[in-house]
Amino acid sequence: MRLSKRDHILDAALSVVEHNGVAALTYEAVSERSGITKSGLLYHFSSKEALLVALHERLAELWEDELVSSLGGPPEAATATERLRAYAEVSARSASGPELRLMLEATINPEFDRPWKRVIARWLPDPSGIDPEDPDAMQILIARLAADGLWMADSLNTLPLASSLRTAIARHLTEKLLG
Repeated sequence: MRLSKRDHILDAALSVVEHNGVAALTYEAVSERSGITKSGLLYHFSSKEALLVALHERLAELWEDELVSSLGGPPEAATATERLRAYAEVSARSASGPELRLMLEATINPEFDRPWKRVIARWLPDPSGIDPEDPDAMQILIARLAADGLWMADSLNTLPLASSLRTAIARHLTEKLLG
């Protein structure tokens, strides 16, 4: 299947972020990497912010695709525990360089954070609704925090773990904490 120009531009932009960071994402850098003129880029993305929003949307969509694949179906058809199992399984892999850089960037811009929050809202319970006296709800929250910690430690390379060990940890989280 042939990539659309928009997808080609997004691939080039991700490559710029991967090799040079978010600050290096300019029309000139993306034009050079994609072979598309600056006016061609402007046709698809009217501003750098529009390009960044599209990158966040694309990465969040790819993340959700991984979650759906792990679950074997849409989140609406699954229990909270089944969704969390898929989340833990997907969390056993580290983020790509561009994904991690862009997710960090999203923490300071609500427009960039919106696509990520939409995915999380479909997959995980809102922690503000968790009763600290409900042991089942607390187990789910603890398992989520552990999965997030596994993902972050691996993504930042603070605790290098073999892929098989990360997978075993994710399985242990869901089997031991969620039953």
